[in-house]
Amino acid sequence: MKNRFSLLFLVLASLCGTAQQTTQQDSINNLRTIKLRSNSLFGSKFEAQNRTGSSYFLSSEDLAKFQYTDVNRALLTVPGVNITEEDGFGLRPNISLRGTQAERSAKITLMEDGVLIAPAPYSAPAAYYFPNVARMEAIEVLKGSSQVQYGPFTTGGAINFVSSTIPNELKGYARMNIGNYNSKQTQLKVGDSGEQLGYVVEYLNFNSDGFKSLDGGGNTGFDRNDYSAKIRYSTKADADVFQSITLKLQYSEGLDNETYLGLTQSDFETDPYRRYLGSAADNITTEHDQIQLTHLIQPAKNLFITTTAYSNNFARNWYKLDYVNTGNGNVGLASILRDPVSNQSEYLAISSGADTAEDVLGVKANNRNYYGRGIQSKANIFFGTTTSSELEVGLRYHKDQEDRFQYVDLYGVENNQLIITSPGTPGTDANRISEATAIAAHALYKFKTGNLTLTPGLRYESIELTRDDYGSADPERTGINLSSRENTIDVFIPGIGANYRFNNSISLFGGVHKGFSPPGSAPDVDQEESVNYELGSRFNIAGIRGESTLFFNDYSNLLGSDLAAAGGGGTTDQFNAGAANVAGLEFALTYDFLEMSDNWSLPISVNYTFTDTEFRNAFDSDVYGEVEIGDEIPYIAKNQFNVLAGVSHDTFDINLNARFVGAMRTVAGQGTIPATEKVDSNFVLDLSGRYHVNSHLSLTANIINALDNEYAVSRQPAGLRPGHPFGINAGIIAQF
Repeated sequence: MKNRFSLLFLVLASLCGTAQQTTQQDSINNLRTIKLRSNSLFGSKFEAQNRTGSSYFLSSEDLAKFQYTDVNRALLTVPGVNITEEDGFGLRPNISLRGTQAERSAKITLMEDGVLIAPAPYSAPAAYYFPNVARMEAIEVLKGSSQVQYGPFTTGGAINFVSSTIPNELKGYARMNIGNYNSKQTQLKVGDSGEQLGYVVEYLNFNSDGFKSLDGGGNTGFDRNDYSAKIRYSTKADADVFQSITLKLQYSEGLDNETYLGLTQSDFETDPYRRYLGSAADNITTEHDQIQLTHLIQPAKNLFITTTAYSNNFARNWYKLDYVNTGNGNVGLASILRDPVSNQSEYLAISSGADTAEDVLGVKANNRNYYGRGIQSKANIFFGTTTSSELEVGLRYHKDQEDRFQYVDLYGVENNQLIITSPGTPGTDANRISEATAIAAHALYKFKTGNLTLTPGLRYESIELTRDDYGSADPERTGINLSSRENTIDVFIPGIGANYRFNNSISLFGGVHKGFSPPGSAPDVDQEESVNYELGSRFNIAGIRGESTLFFNDYSNLLGSDLAAAGGGGTTDQFNAGAANVAGLEFALTYDFLEMSDNWSLPISVNYTFTDTEFRNAFDSDVYGEVEIGDEIPYIAKNQFNVLAGVSHDTFDINLNARFVGAMRTVAGQGTIPATEKVDSNFVLDLSGRYHVNSHLSLTANIINALDNEYAVSRQPAGLRPGHPFGINAGIIAQF
């Protein structure tokens, strides 16, 4: 916790942030209401269905059906989302929106309560910290032209996680689950509001021994704790000028016994849940804290201003096997598992359990500290008595940093155990600091005339990126070998969206906007740029609700990232991948077969995503391989299909979630995918049930991978990795 809350005074003094107010028009009764919220992007399914760009809203009711702690499983119900699983529990998700790079969700704008939540979103955007989805009340996914409101990443889209809100009256909630693999989950929450004061406090723990079997025995699971609190004070309802101030505090810690080391093809086919002895010491420890202070004021009837100051701190040390040296030099894990025959001695060192010489296994302490802090403010101005026009303007000042201070311990194998033989010295591996300072501004004008809504918008990003590398020979950071570099970017990001409602049943929407991603601190790397188009329709005919969208992202320069998680060298440097195209179709359909019943419902939702990718120039990289013109981008499934069905009554509900993810390339290419460069398609079925004993007590049961299918999810970072096997848990929910 050292220096964790050193900026508390600054945050409390600054009083800055974001607010949002929207005008809703009921499509049946033609009623307009003003809904104010400070932590969401659009806040409801109604708003999602009436935006000028593609968007999706997972409500608290949607999330409660399966009570997932794995955000991957929740987001795969959203069209346009591509997921590369890694650990089976969703601890570090790899999320792609419309074909962006999935690794560590580094190419999408991630937010919690409207505030950037990646550890260092500008200087080191790989999201090694991710909010625990179990404490969220909603998830908002925004794509299309109106995303210019949110940055810095505007190509694929933005995801906002809405945490527990302060209730209007005294409410309490307790949930406890237990399951196989000694998995447990505990969540406690209580909150209340008076005339002027409100609060909510929450505790969440979830843990498991893991479903993988480590050679020689050992825990392959995780243990995570999450604490959060919000307190709000507001003026009285009859005050001439309404104001409120909300303080949010959050702290989380975790220990994950996770590794980058996967399996060879033959070992995966024999036992996909095996873990080699060479990864016995691997684990990642994490610690995160967040402070937000939000001030809301309504100085005039048609003007709302919300300001938030925020500070996020994240510390992590992923202690994991990095290379093997049996006398042939340092050989990386991916090379060993890709060709265990040519690297036989290295393969045996990590997998056989036989004694080795000293200093054979290099286990790197990937120790990093991050911070992200800033001030953001947004004003919403409504024009006219019908509130048919709205101007939103926003400004954000942001600073973030990644501090790498790493080292390597050397191990040998003795009596089927890892024995440390040469401890490393902190700072003698990666030893550098990357920083970013950014000023972002945006303006979005929403104009409605008749059945037509237009939303032209403009975003501006001014970014300064620096890196100071002290080198492995200067752990004291005297600067004797200091190497520095700097990159600056100034960019305007325009966009325009439109929605035309033919009647209360059918509407057409579309837009065009500029896609942008920051390039990192290397001055010879260009920013990522694209022009993105979408055209879609929404309909509600005879109770059948649906949305279909065609999208096309035309990259003039696609950026790749040298992430170890992507099979690269782990420098995290970005590189120019040149021109590329990503095109696709998103389709969603929902119908309740018992919609007219008072006590029963039988809803079914079907989502489908088709994504086609193409590099338009040739180059060579560790991440994508040797790329030729026409090659497809790796780790983007062409076809994804999800069906969510259920039956519910006043006293119970049963839900089924079935998903199909098509085969993916692991290396850029075209035509038939070679078996060694492929992740096969998979089909997974999840089930859940709830029985409501009364209004205060419910019994729950969940089954993950009910068919117990064995399937691979990735060949990166190193070797094949399995999805979660059959899992079952049961629990109880008490609330008042």
